[in-house]
Amino acid sequence: MTTTAPPLTSSGTRLVVALPSGPRSPAAARRIAAGWLDTGGCARAADAVLIVSELVTNAVRHARGPCLLTLADHGGSLDIAVTDHSEDMPDVHRPAAGGRHGGFGLEIMRHLGDSLRVVPRIGGKTVHVSLRVHTPAHDSPRTP
Repeated sequence: MTTTAPPLTSSGTRLVVALPSGPRSPAAARRIAAGWLDTGGCARAADAVLIVSELVTNAVRHARGPCLLTLADHGGSLDIAVTDHSEDMPDVHRPAAGGRHGGFGLEIMRHLGDSLRVVPRIGGKTVHVSLRVHTPAHDSPRTP
């Protein structure tokens, strides 16, 4: 069985994808994000895809039910967000102890991203990672 998750919404500046809870969701999220970022010419696509993978993996591993991946281009900054159905908050300020059961995902996101924040909501939370990106359209001088 192949997990496919067509975008709920997609434009040049925003992608929203609902993903089922399951072991194939991180791979599907990576493929979808890579395609969308490639279309936009994102210079840090590999970093963004790794962050997507870590966020979705955490949602699958620690939350019950599906998750929602949102990528939003804010003109030089990319907001990568995953909303899940767990009200348990990760400790984003404590360095991971690591170990054979994981603990390195938040460290990777902290290292690659410019900011990491968790927004609680009733019935779950959204984890955001902001990543400075420079696309050719943002880096080229604009003519009047």
